[in-house]
Amino acid sequence: MKYFPITNTLFVKNRKHFIENMLDNSVAFFNSNDCYPVSADTTLPFEQHRDLFYLSGVNQEETILLVYKKNDSIYQEILFLTKPNDLLTHWEGERLNEEKAFSISGIKKVYWLDQLDDVIKKIMQNVEVLYLNKNEHYRAKVETETREKRFNDWIKKQYPSKDIKGSNPILQKLRSIKSSLEIELIQKACDITEKGFRRILNFVKPGVWEYEIEAEFSHEFLRNRSKKFAYSPIIASGKNSTILHYIENNNQCQEGDVLLLDVGAEYANYSSDMTRTIPVSGRFSNRQKSIYNSVLHVKNEATKLLKPGIMWKDHYHEVGKIMSSELLKLGLLSKSDVQNQTKENPAFKKYFTHGVSHNLGLDTHDYGDLSYPIEKNMVFTVEPGIYLPKENFGIRLEDDVVVQKDSEPINLMKNIPIEVEEIENLMNS
Repeated sequence: MKYFPITNTLFVKNRKHFIENMLDNSVAFFNSNDCYPVSADTTLPFEQHRDLFYLSGVNQEETILLVYKKNDSIYQEILFLTKPNDLLTHWEGERLNEEKAFSISGIKKVYWLDQLDDVIKKIMQNVEVLYLNKNEHYRAKVETETREKRFNDWIKKQYPSKDIKGSNPILQKLRSIKSSLEIELIQKACDITEKGFRRILNFVKPGVWEYEIEAEFSHEFLRNRSKKFAYSPIIASGKNSTILHYIENNNQCQEGDVLLLDVGAEYANYSSDMTRTIPVSGRFSNRQKSIYNSVLHVKNEATKLLKPGIMWKDHYHEVGKIMSSELLKLGLLSKSDVQNQTKENPAFKKYFTHGVSHNLGLDTHDYGDLSYPIEKNMVFTVEPGIYLPKENFGIRLEDDVVVQKDSEPINLMKNIPIEVEEIENLMNS
């Protein structure tokens, strides 16, 4: 891995918290992701299952974590790995052995995968409840059979009398609230993103291609130990800036256009998620600047509203009021538009067409049960925008923030330029 080693106390504590939420006489299983085939003998770059990483820190494929709980004081943690051998090492590099797996995860019992059946049979004699993991994220749309799904089907068939429960409801809660070390890792990802953004401010000019800007970000991310973008980058100039998920990044930047940059580096599997909108020519027009400052005002006010106890939907509703006020000032909405709006179709959605915030962490759209109030140390994006297709531009601004109890959220992107004057000065320096 490109990132610096993470102390295994993070993963030890994560497992401890998970075990505390398990029933007595139960066992939980977590599988690595598959190496997904492209065609012929090629595969997509491996990405570890974030739940397995959260609980073990292991980034290796063909890995299974078993957690058995007899009661609060008696439990076992076992890691199953592919057994290293000289041929595998020669072709694919060094694999984890018992010592290195313990160093990463803090798990003392490390077995090889060919021992899995025997270990499970022994443990199952004392088990009443099986915790099986599957993707229950509210945005998930899973069409591919996963390694975890195959394992779940197999073990349910082997032990049909066991009571089945999901581990995901536990993880939704645990993963949504970040530890101080996790926040440090997200901050590192944000700091790498800042370096990428500062790099391109002197690079962008009329005639530059969107993919060239993407390449500049990629260069800076890799040289700072980020293996990749946290998600498909949006490098959207001109009218492309009004397309929410524009990822082609293949147009040439033109004089007078704005350039919307929705990019973020990952670090140690943790995501950052930044959006900035800059002028291709180095100076905003008066119209662009007025829209920009309204979006910035909404972002700042929306950040202040993220406090423990507020519901995610209520936060969106309150931010909608602020956005409506700005749209009225800009003349984009009339008083009659606001008076005639409905709760299901507020007037501001004509120009602000997406959500305000989402959880951030190991996934860019991270775990978090939106039916429960926001809590301290949850990490959220704040990302309002105004889109004007008829004027060929859109403005979106986005920061990543940590919810606090008795103060405003901590902005993990506070050092990334966002004020109009600072961006223009940097682009013309």
